[in-house]
Amino acid sequence: MANTNVKSAVKLGVFTLVIMNVVAVVSLRGLPAEAEYGVSSAFYYLFAALVFLIPVSLVAAELAAMFPYQQGGMFRWIGEAFGQKLGFLGIWLQWVESTIWFPTVLTFGAVSLAFIGMDHVADSHLASNKIYTIVVVLAIYWIATLISMKGLGWVGKVSKIGGIVGTVIPACILVILAIIYLCMGGTPQMDFHGDFFPDFSNFDNVVLAASIFLFYAGMEMSGIHVRDVANPTVNYPKAVFVGAIITVLIFVLGTYALGVIIPAKDINLVQSLLVGFDNYLQFMHLNWLTPVIAIALAFGVLAGVLTWVAGPSKGIFAVGQAGYLPPFFQKTNKSGVQKNILYVQGGAVTFLALLFVVMPSVESFYQILSQLTVLLYLIAYLLMFAAAIYLRYRMKTTKRPFRIGSKGNGLMWIVGGVGFLGSLLAFVLSFFPPDQIPMGSTTVWYAVLFGGVFIFVVAPFIILHFRKPSWVDPKSDFVPFHWQTDSESQAKLAAAAKAFEEKNDVTTADAPAK
Repeated sequence: MANTNVKSAVKLGVFTLVIMNVVAVVSLRGLPAEAEYGVSSAFYYLFAALVFLIPVSLVAAELAAMFPYQQGGMFRWIGEAFGQKLGFLGIWLQWVESTIWFPTVLTFGAVSLAFIGMDHVADSHLASNKIYTIVVVLAIYWIATLISMKGLGWVGKVSKIGGIVGTVIPACILVILAIIYLCMGGTPQMDFHGDFFPDFSNFDNVVLAASIFLFYAGMEMSGIHVRDVANPTVNYPKAVFVGAIITVLIFVLGTYALGVIIPAKDINLVQSLLVGFDNYLQFMHLNWLTPVIAIALAFGVLAGVLTWVAGPSKGIFAVGQAGYLPPFFQKTNKSGVQKNILYVQGGAVTFLALLFVVMPSVESFYQILSQLTVLLYLIAYLLMFAAAIYLRYRMKTTKRPFRIGSKGNGLMWIVGGVGFLGSLLAFVLSFFPPDQIPMGSTTVWYAVLFGGVFIFVVAPFIILHFRKPSWVDPKSDFVPFHWQTDSESQAKLAAAAKAFEEKNDVTTADAPAK
C-alpha cells in the first residue's frame, strides 16, 4: 500500500526478536502430552515446526508488512483476500479460541498452586479435585479480568517477567535436573533406544500428538514487528529460524526430561510437570524447592493470562467499532477498556469451567478443551495461509517490505502450501479421541468438538446477517479494505498512512493505492 523508508525509528536486533518469539510461543503445560511418546516425541516437534511453526512465522511477516498501519490483524489479512465475512470469521475464531484456552491454562495454574504444599500426596489429590480446580480457575480469571479493567499499562511488564521466570527459567532447570539425575546414576524411565520415527500403523499414536500444533500457535504475532527490524529481508527469517530452533529445543529437551523421571504409563496431562519436578528434587534431597518451582510456574500462567484476557478481545473490539458488532460490545469504561466484551468473555469462561461436572476427570476436561481450541485456531490459520497465496495475485503490485522469495510466487506456494496442508492434517486428526486418556463417553467428546466448531463458525455469519449501519461507531478510524474505493474510504486510508508516517518518522514514496 505505502512504500516506506524508515529514517530514524528504533530498530529491533535479531537477538531481541528471537527472545520475543520464544517467550510468546513457549509454554511448558503441554510437555506431558508428548512425553508419552518417548524418543519419538522429538519427531512430532520437528515435524510440526517444519510444517507449521516456520510457515506461520514467515507468512504472517509478509502479511503484516503489507498492511503496517491498517488495523485488524487476521481480519485485515483474510478480509483483503476473501472479503469481510471470512475476515470476520478469522478474527472471531482467534478471540473465541483464546476464550476457550483460558480454562485449560488456568487448570495448569491451579495444579501448580496445589503443589505449593509439602505433602505431595495430598497435593496430588487436591490437584485432581474438581471443586478446587473450578474455584481456583474462576477466582484467578475474574481477578485478572478486574485488573484488566483498570488498564494495561503495567500488565506488559508483568507478562515479560512472568514469561522468563515462569517458563524459560523452569524449562532450563528441568533439563539441568534431568542431566544431574542421569549423572548421579538415576534410572531413566525413558527407553532412549526406542525408534525416533513413530509407529504410523497405530493410529492412536498420531491422534494425541495433533495438539502439538497449538504449542507453536501465536508466532504470527511477531509479524507485527517486521517493519521494526533492521534489514528485515535478512534478519527477520534469521530470527524466525533461530527462535524456532530454541523453541523446539526447549520442547524436546523438556519432554525428554519428564520422560526420564516419569514412566509413560504414569503420565498425567495436568499434573506430570509438577510431579516431574517433585521427583527430581526428592531424589536430590531438595524437596523444599518444589513449592518455589510451583509458585514460579503459577506466576508464569497468571502473567500470561493477564495479557491474554484483554489482548484478543481488544482486536475484535476494534473490528466491532467498524460496524461488525452491535453497540453493546463497543462499550468501554473510563479507562477505555472494552468492558462488555470482557464480561461476555468471562461468562463463557465460567460456563466452560462448569463443564467439569460432566467430564469424568480433570485430565479429560483439559484434553477436550485443548482439542476444541486447536480446531478453532487451525480454521483461522487455514484462512490465513490461503489468503497469503491469493493476495500474491489479487494485490500483486502492492509493496512488500518483507517478501517470501525475492522473485515469483513459487516459494510462497511452497511455504504457504505446506502450512495449509499441515494445518489441515492437524485439523482432521484433532477430531479423534485419544485412547491414552479416559474420556468416558465418546458421545460427549464428539458432541463438544463437532457442536463447538459448528456453533462458533456459524455465529459470526449470523451476527453479520443482522448487521445494521447504526453499528458503526462514528469515532472509529478503522481503515477500509483496499477494494472499498469510495472517497470516504480513501480519505481514511490516507489519514491512517499519514498518522503512521508521523508516528514512525518515515517518508512515503508511493501514496496509498486504490
